Amino acid sequence: MFADFEWANTLNLLGRLFSGALASLQIFTLTLLFSLPLGLIIALGRMSQNKWVREPIKLYILVMRGTPLLLQIIFIYFAPSYMLPQGLSLNLDRFVAAIIAFSLNYAAYFAEIYRGGIESIPRGQYEAAAVLGFTKTQTFMRIILPQVIKAILPAISNEVITLVKDTALVQVLGISELFRVAKNESARVFSTAPIFIAGLFYLGMNGLVTKLFHAAEKRLSYYR
Repeated sequence: MFADFEWANTLNLLGRLFSGALASLQIFTLTLLFSLPLGLIIALGRMSQNKWVREPIKLYILVMRGTPLLLQIIFIYFAPSYMLPQGLSLNLDRFVAAIIAFSLNYAAYFAEIYRGGIESIPRGQYEAAAVLGFTKTQTFMRIILPQVIKAILPAISNEVITLVKDTALVQVLGISELFRVAKNESARVFSTAPIFIAGLFYLGMNGLVTKLFHAAEKRLSYYR
């Protein structure tokens, strides 16, 4: 009887943690979906010859990388209520605010990674492509970008692994992601076991991310 009770409690605990893990996975997926392409656009703007484009982007990158992500999440959720004129209100959904904050933050980091990869390509490759009749767009998409992706994969993988763990920060907005659920369960059962189990969830997710990036690096190994 007591064994059945323990098993029931354990299964309920794992079910709640799995629900929190799904919320974390949703934040993780949407952040990558928005921040990876946005980071490339920002990187191209950062390398622009036009200072009116380049300088604001440099400031944006400085702010995003120079302030805590936790602060950015709080600012994006609460700032519209204080910055809009009296009588106007914009109540952002907590989940939407979290995705905006994460996407803007990680896009800044990805932008600098992209920029480093693009600037590492020898100038002669651009000149050779021009001689062969490639347009600038064709040169970038067919020749430069595949090499850049290969070069930046290790750095991107580091950021993606960090993102898995950073999803815990959204608990500041009251979102029931994995770590918040684990803390609540830990307080409910007076045990640290749920927190350690949550740690295994994070480890499993990052193990999967690592395997996927190793497979991608192997697939792109012909770019040497």
